[in-house]
Amino acid sequence: MPLDIAANVQILGPIEGRAVEILTPEAVAFVADLHRRFDGRRRELLAARQARQARFDAGELPDFLAETSHVRAADWRVAPIPADLLDRRVEITGPVDRKMIINALNCGAKVFMADFEDATAPTWANVIEGQVNLKDRWNGVLDHVDPKSGKAYALGANPAVLKVRPRGWHLPESHLEVDGAPVAGALFDFGLYVFHNAKAALAQGSGPYFYLPKLESHLEARLWNDVFVRAQEALGLPVGTFKATVLIETIPAAFEMDEILFELKDHIVGLNCGRWDYIFSFIKRLGRRPEFLTPDRSAMVMGKAFLGAYSLKLVQTCHRRGAFAMGGMAAQIPVKGDEAANQAAFAKVRADKEREAGAGHDGTWVAHPDLVPVAMEVFDRLMPSPNQLDKTLEGLEITQSQMLELHDGARTEAGAREAIRVGVRYTQAWLEGRGAVPLYNLMEDAATAEICRTQLWQWVRLGAELEDGRALTSELFVGLFTQEMADLRREFGSPRLEEAAHLFTRMVLSDTLEEFLTLPAYELIG
Repeated sequence: MPLDIAANVQILGPIEGRAVEILTPEAVAFVADLHRRFDGRRRELLAARQARQARFDAGELPDFLAETSHVRAADWRVAPIPADLLDRRVEITGPVDRKMIINALNCGAKVFMADFEDATAPTWANVIEGQVNLKDRWNGVLDHVDPKSGKAYALGANPAVLKVRPRGWHLPESHLEVDGAPVAGALFDFGLYVFHNAKAALAQGSGPYFYLPKLESHLEARLWNDVFVRAQEALGLPVGTFKATVLIETIPAAFEMDEILFELKDHIVGLNCGRWDYIFSFIKRLGRRPEFLTPDRSAMVMGKAFLGAYSLKLVQTCHRRGAFAMGGMAAQIPVKGDEAANQAAFAKVRADKEREAGAGHDGTWVAHPDLVPVAMEVFDRLMPSPNQLDKTLEGLEITQSQMLELHDGARTEAGAREAIRVGVRYTQAWLEGRGAVPLYNLMEDAATAEICRTQLWQWVRLGAELEDGRALTSELFVGLFTQEMADLRREFGSPRLEEAAHLFTRMVLSDTLEEFLTLPAYELIG
């Protein structure tokens, strides 16, 4: 039975156990207020994404906006950055389950991003448990006993600074309806967290800090800024209390970095190179056009072509405005039982982080605690000061054509097969309730599954020529998919695997490129 909390507000998910501490009438009313004030604009901005897509399909290219040239030309800086965010040399990210939060906070990283987005499958149980865990962190009662091993976990004496990533603007939270419509997952995650924890975090010398994902324009940043202002007002907090880092992980946003910083200038502390989502966005926004036919995912490396150009542009833009330029994710994980492969993985991480530190980034991301000391050694060696705000890259010109330059590289059958395996296996795990999944010695999340899905769609749609001369037709794709599924069924067979395979193939073979894998997948998880 739906539970009526207030007039025209319904909770459609079960309120069991400690959920009653999170879904209090006051907290739900707070989220409902945000929904009523801002959901109309959110929907308009999502529609604006599609209007812009139509222009891209008609031949327009992403570019710096003429109408905001005055913002880029003017001298202004973001508001001062809190003391506990001045040194962010290594950050770790991960899902919001209890043991992982404790391990991440204790692992020696400077910052932990608790992720309600790409690293969490947003089942009702997962998102509510995540809110309980974060509330316990600020109440000083975050501990855990593993029911299988009996091992006890507790928060250490010097935990990482906590940041929270709510879901992107596109994702709904179908278990809470206001006036007959589902609320945005972004407002649900953000609203419940600040309602329960903002004042406690401030009282302990930190604050309500966020990562904001998947923005595609400065107008979407303006919406977040207005949400922040309203939430601070409702909680009796000064403007500028909330602090955010925005992930630049879409190709349109990369041409609006100055404007995004400007819209959020009271609340922003930096931008981050969300590299995997950025590749996904590049294919999604431009991939219908033959001149943007991409090579194997493994060929699209950060130091070259459009990825290299945008990372340097991000450093230059941020440092001019007094904001931090954060590097991207190292997806490698330890390789157990193969020391040579393990050392090769660590060497890749080390080289990637040396590139970032040398380019002027103020810190970086890793996906596994064992990689924290690897990245830390690099930044300690190459960045002895807390950050590199003084490295302005003044005089460097990054042009539109550089920001759109394709990587060189082949398209291979092996690359297509890997995309099938990773895409299906990740989708299976997501449907089973796991959002961060170790696959083939990498930590995969929704962004990497999206690369697999959209790249296969692009290759099939454009009849991409593989290295051996064959075209990746729909028939060849189905043949490769059938072979890969036979192996996956033997090792991982389950009803969820079949659901994942059906969804993945439907999206790859569709005439239209759907915006997000997670939207139809969300309808399957309940």
